[in-house]
Amino acid sequence: MSYDKSEETMSKRELIARELDRLPEQDLDRLLSFLWSLKEAHVEATVPMLAAESALSKDWLTPEEDAAWGNL
Repeated sequence: MSYDKSEETMSKRELIARELDRLPEQDLDRLLSFLWSLKEAHVEATVPMLAAESALSKDWLTPEEDAAWGNL
């Protein structure tokens, strides 16, 4: 993908907005589905991390234990 000089100073969001304005109406449904799939992939990636955090929280030190370790 090549950019002209004016595009070098634009943020990615600005570039995407500009390209969005140029996109034919019939492609907007496909784009929206793709964006939703990206969002869903990020949500699914965080679920195992949250589950692991919950399981590991049993092994975390209590504030008292944490303070005791800091005094060693």
